[in-house]
Amino acid sequence: MAACVSVAELAEGAAHEPLLDAEGRVRHPLLVVDLDTPLPSHVLARAALAAQSCDRVLVGLAAERVPGQSRALTEALDLSLVPAAADTRRELVASSHPADDANTLQAAATANPQATLVLAHILRATGQLDVPAALDAESFAYSTLLGGAEFATWLARRRARPLPPQVHDPVLLSRDGALLRITLNRPQRRNAYGRELRDALVAALQLAELDSTIDKVVLDGMGPSFCSGGDLDEFGTTPDLATAHLVRTRAGAALPMHRLADRLEVHVHGSCVGAGIELPAFAGRVVAHPDTTFRLPEVSMGLIPGAGGTVSLPRRIGRWRTLHMALSGRPLDAVTARSWGLIDAVES
Repeated sequence: MAACVSVAELAEGAAHEPLLDAEGRVRHPLLVVDLDTPLPSHVLARAALAAQSCDRVLVGLAAERVPGQSRALTEALDLSLVPAAADTRRELVASSHPADDANTLQAAATANPQATLVLAHILRATGQLDVPAALDAESFAYSTLLGGAEFATWLARRRARPLPPQVHDPVLLSRDGALLRITLNRPQRRNAYGRELRDALVAALQLAELDSTIDKVVLDGMGPSFCSGGDLDEFGTTPDLATAHLVRTRAGAALPMHRLADRLEVHVHGSCVGAGIELPAFAGRVVAHPDTTFRLPEVSMGLIPGAGGTVSLPRRIGRWRTLHMALSGRPLDAVTARSWGLIDAVES
């Protein structure tokens, strides 16, 4: 069973014990908060204030519907698990088995506590920033974790493989009047977001930004998936962490996609992993095939989403559900993604 505190205990500071032990190791990175006991409003208010200043990840757990007077608390928590169909508020995640899911999140946080805590803290902070500043904050945090032991452990477990061969025409362009279509063209690698594809995509987006006669941009992908995320064979290959930060923020696709949002429509399909949903979420409209699934696996690698996902997803679905996607690592189906607002339509 996940480590649990009551709301009354949270209000009295139970979650504020020192986060680090004498060797700097994280103690209890995630605590579950029992939301089922009715409490007076002044206790709920104190608990909400305590949650706002807590270093640990706090996950609410309810066996029944969460009363409206608890909303300030559930908004202050990092997410709350509730029974399926209990509520549609963005800070709540419906679950068929809330207690089991709390254990899953606890296990993920215990396996990679640094990545878990950095992600939760970034999600709390970047909602108050404009998009460029929020992307910088995400990238600073990502570079920090690239130098950490959790990512090093994941990287050491991977079998050494040569870098992929160069790709001819990693992005295809076609023009029909005022419509520009951009197609990711690396189907043999499920359009993995590697350096060559990234650079070609950014060049195509810059063309759309510079050409005022382009009224609409449609982005899609060839092959079985729109984009399978970052090319794993390139992970950890940047010369240094400062360079990695500058490449992500100044040479990546997130900012031009954000600037083009009112003209940009993305069509996704297949398994969209990491960057495969982080980038589309910047667009003004995202259309998914019914078979589409979405997944954020980075925490299990000792990282956080690094293609803009801590910025784009919370602006669509809230920081709470973004954290749940990243910490659980589970695929989200198209119907749920539509109900959350992660995508705008499901079309065959």
